[in-house]
Amino acid sequence: MSYSISQVAKMMGVTPSTLRYYDQEGLLPHIKRVNGMRVFEDEDFRWLRVLNCLKNTKMPIKKIRKYVELAQKGDETLQERYQLIQEQKEYILSQIQEYQYYLQEIEYKEWYYQQAIQAGSEESVKKHGSNHATLEVDRIPEEHDFIQQDKVKTKK
Repeated sequence: MSYSISQVAKMMGVTPSTLRYYDQEGLLPHIKRVNGMRVFEDEDFRWLRVLNCLKNTKMPIKKIRKYVELAQKGDETLQERYQLIQEQKEYILSQIQEYQYYLQEIEYKEWYYQQAIQAGSEESVKKHGSNHATLEVDRIPEEHDFIQQDKVKTKK
């Protein structure tokens, strides 16, 4: 089956101009042209998935272009392509680790606001956060620690 650039753009969640840019950058080396129009075939989607993945994982266009050039050379570049993919995987894993770190802070703030809403005030929750200069993420206190500290406060 054949697809227009608009159809493929919609399927990929990008604009037609993005696909035109990819083509101009040499990232779509096997796309056919009929009467000057780009025509995509079913077999192009395997390549489009790889391209979409690399772009969406923030691989720079320059590196994607290098990958495309290597792929066109065939089996003699398998090791080099493997290395590029390994580098991208390392980058993705570092991003996941960084986002996990920030997710902890977001989860703390989620917990914080749930507790403050339930108590009707932030004051009862503020004491559980970090009060000293640090960029470390706040930690959600264990359930029993939070309850124990509240009991001590109410006895005073």
